[in-house]
Amino acid sequence: MRKWHPASVKLSRVDSTGTDTEIGFEVRELRTQQELEAALQIRYEVFCLEQGVPRNEERDGRDRTGALHLIGLIDGEIVATCRMVFAGTTVQFSRLAVRATARRRGIAAALLKKADTEARARGAERIVLHAQTYARSLYDQAGYFPRGREFVEANIEHIAMEKLL
Repeated sequence: MRKWHPASVKLSRVDSTGTDTEIGFEVRELRTQQELEAALQIRYEVFCLEQGVPRNEERDGRDRTGALHLIGLIDGEIVATCRMVFAGTTVQFSRLAVRATARRRGIAAALLKKADTEARARGAERIVLHAQTYARSLYDQAGYFPRGREFVEANIEHIAMEKLL
């Protein structure tokens, strides 16, 4: 069991539209198969190569059927992604990954805001997720609260969290 920690610490502001006011990024739903493949590549880089998650655990078969994928782009290049799976009025938020060169710029926070918007638009009442414990403050700041105790998933410490919409 290990805690994973990112290396960089640069911060910037995100405006109310989800756009980073200093570097200019876009957050939106992915549109093409090519964008899905790019998003899956970012997840592979972050989860498998950086954090040591086995590829068969990262790819759980829920990406192509019924999932909503959001992406973050800088200058047209996909640098971040997350996945939302809807089950009635609950959304499972997962697979939030930001390329190392794009971290600490507010993209993850903007993806969380966009996820809230998309979930509400589709009638969801709550979002649940498994947060890596090193990133818990990101989710705390976005209005999530813990559900239960810490646990190990893919050999990384996590905590279940929830947000009511």
